[in-house]
Amino acid sequence: MNDNPLLALKALGQHVWLDNLSRTLLQEGELQRLMMTEDGIDGVTSNPAIFHKAIAGSPYYREDLERLRGSNLDAEARYESLVIPDIQAACDILLPAYVSSAEEAGYVSLEVSPALAHDRSGTVAAVQRLRQAVGRDNLLIKVPATSAGVSAFEQLTAAGIRVNVTLIFSLAQYEAVAQAYLHGALRWLDGGGNSRQLRSVASVFLSRVDTLVDQRLDAIGTAQAQALRGRSGVALAKRCYSHYLEIFHGPAFATLAQAGVRPQTPLWASTGSKNPAYSDVLYVEALIGQETINTMPDATLAAFRDHGRAAATLMTGMDEAQAHIEALTALGIDLIDVGETLQVEGVRLFAEAYEKLLAAVQ
Repeated sequence: MNDNPLLALKALGQHVWLDNLSRTLLQEGELQRLMMTEDGIDGVTSNPAIFHKAIAGSPYYREDLERLRGSNLDAEARYESLVIPDIQAACDILLPAYVSSAEEAGYVSLEVSPALAHDRSGTVAAVQRLRQAVGRDNLLIKVPATSAGVSAFEQLTAAGIRVNVTLIFSLAQYEAVAQAYLHGALRWLDGGGNSRQLRSVASVFLSRVDTLVDQRLDAIGTAQAQALRGRSGVALAKRCYSHYLEIFHGPAFATLAQAGVRPQTPLWASTGSKNPAYSDVLYVEALIGQETINTMPDATLAAFRDHGRAAATLMTGMDEAQAHIEALTALGIDLIDVGETLQVEGVRLFAEAYEKLLAAVQ
């Protein structure tokens, strides 16, 4: 009998995606052998930081890097010529999961340039170009949940393009993304689009929320404040899921659902615990539920495989999550401000990683 708790997650309605991609994983068969078969992984997410680490640390890029240094391509074109084959290879490995899940899972995510985070038209153009360059149906292109990114996402959905909306750090940001999906889907259908073409996920980042909120609680310093530490990321996810159910299992989505449009799936991201005082499976064990995805970095995946407990936990503690958010508000912690601060920081960190990445391929 297989007692791998990762496999139990799928039985509880949650998909597990790997938050990592490199040529080493691909060429040494690790993605297919360990993830697809032994752990039931049925998706992969990437970002500029992941690719910077991969290109800097894997010997499988050296030959291509040397060849590119003698080319006339600019840095971004060089980067894309390195990573697009990796994205294509991962898409091909995940194709059986894509087919067997009726296009629910089996996706690989590629992020648009962080330099475009506040450029709606630039984002739309880059997504269309990358989609064509990769040429795989099971591709999700990552667009940030900035104001410009959300507007671009609606336009892309209205064009039938599949998007992973990333860098969501607050309930307000989640709601804006969900509404953009509804509006874009309606536009797609009104234009005669195939309802089953649409697929999107909303990536809610968790551990970074606790890092910042804990800092603000420490600054307050009272016993009441200290008692709230380490619970904000899980509370955010539970509140987002509550709104997901209201939106996508309620009247706002009824017409689209009847037409065959898929809901936009909540995805729990940044699920590696950043505080060593917290459980290394905190953002997995507390958030297991139907119609969700958890994308885990390697260390979190290994930790849950080793000692994780799989149980339907996402719907428990919903009242406590709301009470936690109300308690933070009563202490003067503005979660909208927390979300905006973290999103700005997230864009900055990805932009820095992207610049390092471009420098590495010069």
